[in-house]
Amino acid sequence: MRLLGNYMVLFICCLLCFVEANAQVTVDAKLDSAGIFIGQRIGLTLEVSADAGKDVVLPEWDSLQQVTPGLEFVRAEKADTSILNDGKRMMLSRRYYFTSFDSALYLIPELNVKVDGKEYQSKRLALKVLTFDVDTLHADSIFGIKEELAPPFDWAEWEQVIWFSVLSLLIAGLLGYVIYRLKTNKPIIRRIRNKKRLAPHKVAMQKIEQIKEDKMWQSEDSKEYYTQLTDTLRNYIKERYGFNAMEMTSYEIIQKLQEVNDEDAINELRELFQTADLVKFAKYSTLINENDRNLVNAIEYINQTKLEEPEQKPQPEVIVVEEKRSKVAKWTLIGSIVVASLVLLGVLIFIGYRIYMLTL
Repeated sequence: MRLLGNYMVLFICCLLCFVEANAQVTVDAKLDSAGIFIGQRIGLTLEVSADAGKDVVLPEWDSLQQVTPGLEFVRAEKADTSILNDGKRMMLSRRYYFTSFDSALYLIPELNVKVDGKEYQSKRLALKVLTFDVDTLHADSIFGIKEELAPPFDWAEWEQVIWFSVLSLLIAGLLGYVIYRLKTNKPIIRRIRNKKRLAPHKVAMQKIEQIKEDKMWQSEDSKEYYTQLTDTLRNYIKERYGFNAMEMTSYEIIQKLQEVNDEDAINELRELFQTADLVKFAKYSTLINENDRNLVNAIEYINQTKLEEPEQKPQPEVIVVEEKRSKVAKWTLIGSIVVASLVLLGVLIFIGYRIYMLTL
């Protein structure tokens, strides 16, 4: 009996060792659902439990390969590994996706897994693929394929196109301005300086001083002398009284001045304008003392009617200067225009490419 008992203990130990050895690897497979409609995808999760450090090989299929007739493999995710029991065990999990375009009940065969070269299998699975009910008696209820819907406008996608379009407009405008200035030989940047505005009587007296320095009243050409003298007075009257004396006749100027001047001042001015009209239009010859007297009359009229104005701030004046460029500067400017043109061309090509890609 004792010997029989020893054999029984030995048998039980061997049986436990065998069960433990076979329990070290487990393979389980499960579907996300028991049924799908044709054309839908379904996921299958495969889990393998084994000792840590084991070499595990999971099943692989090619894309659209049929696992069983009528059931096609689509794709598989990357395997996920979890460590259990303080690093002694590991759990491998991987998802596979399948689809079918025929309605039927499919039996998915066992999935083979190799652990250290030894094969293990999962259980079989059943999948029901359903079809849609079609009312063939009422054909009007069946609609065709809908047209593609245009995606909503997204400003973020067009932001680059908008900003580069603005940049291209700025470059094109600058290029046009520089080319025009270069062609007309005008400065790229206008120079501005402050010019002090003189009172009308001071401007007129400066002009009369210039006439005196040139000694024009002693010249035989009295017409030029009286032209400059009367133009100086006309400009003074225009600035002093605010009416356009430059476009009026001598008679009209005298008539207008009678409203604001005394008769003595107008008599001297009337004599001056009459002499000037005779010289310019009737070829009247004057004497030197007569020219001198008319110059004095002009000065006295200005002094009698001048209006002292308060000191004014200098007014900005645009000074346009013809720019004489050297050959080096000119070629440098032309080179800059060429470079800017190439940049503009590149920007336009980029804008065209972006618009093409966004409208596909």
